[in-house]
Amino acid sequence: MTKQEPPKIEFPCDYPIKVLGQAHTSFNEHVLTVMDSHAPGFDRQKITIRDSSKGSWQAMTVVITATGKPQLESIFAALKKSPRVKMVL
Repeated sequence: MTKQEPPKIEFPCDYPIKVLGQAHTSFNEHVLTVMDSHAPGFDRQKITIRDSSKGSWQAMTVVITATGKPQLESIFAALKKSPRVKMVL
């Protein structure tokens, strides 16, 4: 059995980042602040927000133009600093 390698990403590329967290204005503000810091000029028109059925959780997807793996790692680390963020995909 051969080991399958993960697909290679060619940068720059459009890259969706999904952040799951507690529905609150501070959650949204944190996500936008991180994106503004690490991916300035991202298209805010490509943001989607989905609420959970009871409205206590949100899934926020932001599409950025990713420039490389170090940028993505920095974004993921910065997003996870908020206690309202539960998962980053």
